[in-house]
Amino acid sequence: MNKEIICIACPMGCHLTVVGESPDSFCVTGNKCAKGAKYGIEEATNPKRVVTYVVRSNSESLPFVPVRTDDALPKELIPDLIADLNKLRVNTPFNRGDVVLANFANTSVNVVATRTYSGDL
Repeated sequence: MNKEIICIACPMGCHLTVVGESPDSFCVTGNKCAKGAKYGIEEATNPKRVVTYVVRSNSESLPFVPVRTDDALPKELIPDLIADLNKLRVNTPFNRGDVVLANFANTSVNVVATRTYSGDL
């Protein structure tokens, strides 16, 4: 494997190169901090992302609720998460941080509301 990655582990945005045949033999170059080496190997072996999205609500004045995952989710599970979120409807009122979908796919990753809404205006 020879993979080019831009690191997002810190604000420096290093251009990483991950080379190797297996996770045990990977060599990361281009990183200016230890976080970059760890990020490069993780990104090459099991990339994860925090997902932001919107789900429908039962409110006419706020038809969509902004949400996000409370931790990074493996990239291959994101299409399944989006499909589940498209079927979901959140009841008002709700608070920022309320879990709207718990333990998605047994990953311990929850989807939480990112704003508070006390009811129809």
